[in-house]
Amino acid sequence: MTEEGPQTTGRRRPQHLRRLLISGGLAFALAAGGGAAAYKYGLFSDIGDPVSFGKVQESAAAEDIRPGVSMPTGPKATFVRTYRMPDGTQIGRTTLTGAKSGFTGDVWVWVPKEYDDPRYARSGFPVLISLPGGRGYPRNYWGTGPGLGLEQAVIDGAKAGKSLPFILVMPVINADTKHHFDGSDIPGQPKMGTWMADDVPDFTRANFRTFTSRDGWAFMGSSSGGFGAFKHVLKYPERFKAAIASGVDFVPDSPLWKGNRQAMDENNPEKLAEKLIAAGGPDVYINFQIGTAEGGRDATEKFMQEYGKGPVHTRLQVIQDGEHNGKSYVRGMKEGSLEWISKVMLAPTPDPVPGAR
Repeated sequence: MTEEGPQTTGRRRPQHLRRLLISGGLAFALAAGGGAAAYKYGLFSDIGDPVSFGKVQESAAAEDIRPGVSMPTGPKATFVRTYRMPDGTQIGRTTLTGAKSGFTGDVWVWVPKEYDDPRYARSGFPVLISLPGGRGYPRNYWGTGPGLGLEQAVIDGAKAGKSLPFILVMPVINADTKHHFDGSDIPGQPKMGTWMADDVPDFTRANFRTFTSRDGWAFMGSSSGGFGAFKHVLKYPERFKAAIASGVDFVPDSPLWKGNRQAMDENNPEKLAEKLIAAGGPDVYINFQIGTAEGGRDATEKFMQEYGKGPVHTRLQVIQDGEHNGKSYVRGMKEGSLEWISKVMLAPTPDPVPGAR
């Protein structure tokens, strides 16, 4: 389970250094190309500055809260900016210590433009918990910059009416750079399953307007993150409804399990799917993605044939010339997966415009 994506540090330049760069390099930057050159060289960068989300949500009185909407419960996290998108939306990073897992790691968040639109002040928003592949620690490459295009894919999809304006929540998925934890609570190891299935959603509810129903909660991920994404949906179908899982394996394979078969079975998608089918529900929706330039299609189709029945609804997005990387998987999302998952999730609802007919 290996995959890498572009990463940026998101670290803030010391204030005195930023002032020196601006005062000492301004004339050069302007001469070399005006204000655009200054921004290119980072002289006016606001990366690392404090950022807040939800400027409109406090205005909604308790009696105005719609049924099924969960207003932020607090405590409020402190974020620093890691990127500002062309439409003005921002990616923020914070450090979370999970109350249930005890694990401390970074979480990146992006919210769509609609979130701060006063018309949506009383509406919940669907959440897409986005998991990286590879080491997935100490960074999540979905949140450290726009290079892979995930945030822009949601922006463009929402404009075109093909995607919901998801809140993207992007936690680290492993506890160190040496091991894969299979998105699970491996006995004797950090509880990475509890971190992703409990602490990260609790953090999201503390800070954002969400839905109380599982219909507002989904995962996406690539490689090892894709395994964690659809495994969590199968394990906790009462909490999460859908997943986009790209380039995944189908059984836990971390050496940290040390042959603990019972614990492995409790986190094995095949076993979890069997259990869900036998129980008759609730229904879950899994969109697999595979590129034609990577392996794994046979295993994906085999899983779909054996377990894609009853309450387990599956779909395969084949990405022409797609490789085992984030850019290919985002292309697949734009070509169909985002639209498919959006059809089974709850959408935010704006208040009617006064005087409109």
